[in-house]
Amino acid sequence: MRAVRLFILFVFIQITISTTATAQKQFKALIVTTTRGWHHESLHAGVLALQDLARKNFFDAVLWEDPNGFTDKYVAQFQVIIFLNTTGDIFDSAQQKVMERYIQSGKGYVGIHSASDTEYDWDWYNKLVGRMFHIHPAIQTAALNIVDTTFPGLQGFANNKLWTDEWYEFGPEKITELHYILAVNESTYNPKADWGARGKGEGMGKFHPIAWYHNFDGGRAFYTALGHMPTDFSDPAFLNHLYAGIFWAATGRK
Repeated sequence: MRAVRLFILFVFIQITISTTATAQKQFKALIVTTTRGWHHESLHAGVLALQDLARKNFFDAVLWEDPNGFTDKYVAQFQVIIFLNTTGDIFDSAQQKVMERYIQSGKGYVGIHSASDTEYDWDWYNKLVGRMFHIHPAIQTAALNIVDTTFPGLQGFANNKLWTDEWYEFGPEKITELHYILAVNESTYNPKADWGARGKGEGMGKFHPIAWYHNFDGGRAFYTALGHMPTDFSDPAFLNHLYAGIFWAATGRK
C-alpha cells in the first residue's frame, strides 16, 4: 500500500513539473544591446539581470543577436522590446519602420539608461523615449524622490533614498503627457558638467526627472535613466523598479 501511495505521489510530481514547464509564460521580451558609441560596463550585468527577472517572474527574455533579423515577422512574437544601454544609430531605415509598426500594433518599449543616447536623428524614436540625453556630470551620490506613488515597484526608493549613478541631464520633452515617476534632487549633488567643445551642463533645476512612462502611437513606453553602474543590476530596489516598467510596457497593467 505504501508503495502504491509513493507511486501516485511520484506521478503527481511529474505531471506538475511537466505542466509548469510547458505552461505559457506571462509575456515575451526582446533585449536589444546594440551600441554604436559608448559601451557600458553594465551591459553584461544587465543582460544577466533581465534573464534572472524573467525566470523569477515567469516571462521569456530573448537576447537579439542577428543583425539582419529585426523583421515584422520576428518581433511579432514579443510583447515588449527592451533597449538596454544602447547607444548611437543602431537601426537602418527598414528596421526603424519595423519598430514603428511594432509599437503601433499595441506593443511595449522599455529604455534603460543610455537608450536615451540612441537614434537622435529618428524623430519618432525621440518621441517614444520622451526626452533625450544631453550631458552628465561625474558619477555621484544623490537623493531620489518618488514623483508618482501610484506606479508600482518604487518601495525601495522611499524616504529620499541615496543612490550613486551617472545623472543624465535631459533635453526638452519631445512629446506631451509624460508621466514622471522618479526624480533626482539636484541640491544633493553637483550637476555641473563641462565637456569642452561638446558643451556644458548646468543641471535641470528644481525638477530633474529620471524615470517616466507614457502611451505612444498605439503602444506603451517606459524609460529609466538608472542603470549605469553594474551594481545597479543586483540591487533589489532597481530590479523592482525595472520589472514594474517591463510588466506595464508588456501588458498595460500596473
